Amino acid sequence: MLAKLEGFATALLGRLSGDDLAVVVADLRALVDTVRDQRTFDTALTDTSIAPLSRGAVVRDLLTGRVSPTTVRLAAYAAAESPAPEVPRSFEELAHAARTLAETGAFDLPGLGLLEARHRVAGYADAVLEDVAIERFARVETELFEWARTVEASPELRRVLLDRDAPLGSRLGLTDDLLGARGDDVAVALARFVVIGGRPRDVIGTLDFLVDYVAAVREWRVARVRSARPLDEASREALRASLTALTGLPVELQVDVEPDLLGGVLVQVGDLRLDATTRGRLGTLRDAVAATRGLVSALDGPADNE
Repeated sequence: MLAKLEGFATALLGRLSGDDLAVVVADLRALVDTVRDQRTFDTALTDTSIAPLSRGAVVRDLLTGRVSPTTVRLAAYAAAESPAPEVPRSFEELAHAARTLAETGAFDLPGLGLLEARHRVAGYADAVLEDVAIERFARVETELFEWARTVEASPELRRVLLDRDAPLGSRLGLTDDLLGARGDDVAVALARFVVIGGRPRDVIGTLDFLVDYVAAVREWRVARVRSARPLDEASREALRASLTALTGLPVELQVDVEPDLLGGVLVQVGDLRLDATTRGRLGTLRDAVAATRGLVSALDGPADNE
């Protein structure tokens, strides 16, 4: 299974009770069967011309109201994060993981290389942070950073936490003892999964990676909007709803009014840029005209100087 999807699934499936987990198992099995039986669905999922975010949004829209909310989140994340040709296989792997958890009560996490292990932690963070208010992110980042520095400065902590032969229970117990009483619940959950799903020798490196990752996720939760004129509340809500549907995350708007855009809006959320401004359209037209003139000049050949 894709490392990020494995971390995301671990977070969501690990929260479920027996009955709720049984529902998700049935939902995922039905989804796998539907993809196998309906060629058009399979073709749409594996279409490499569809952007990953758009593919995830389509899956979310198709499944909402038809399966459990957890299944919707799992399937949409798999569709957005997996390479297009591997989306159906990711659904199958999710179904297998959910069934295994229901039958055995355990979620097997295989050993991974350094980068893949960090990606697994990132997937877990994606699931945990989805419902966290944006104003809480700074505290989570700070606590993870401080915990990394504490471990880095303490030979005794490093001796236990970075020892891959030390029992997992001992390493988790130490994390809980030192963070649990005073730490933010989200930061503690993420620090615990660094121990569970990361590489023991890379605890400090993974914590630092996670600090940067949480900051990057925060960028996706805030849409910076430049508008030619003030947006009324209805327009704000429509834009917020559209961006939330596209990213799969609750998005907050920061709106700046810039009359020189002439009309429309320019939206920056994460590394996604949406230019629906009049000035942007004019710029595109200007580039197209310039390119056409260059082509005409090339076809005409060198000018006659005589």
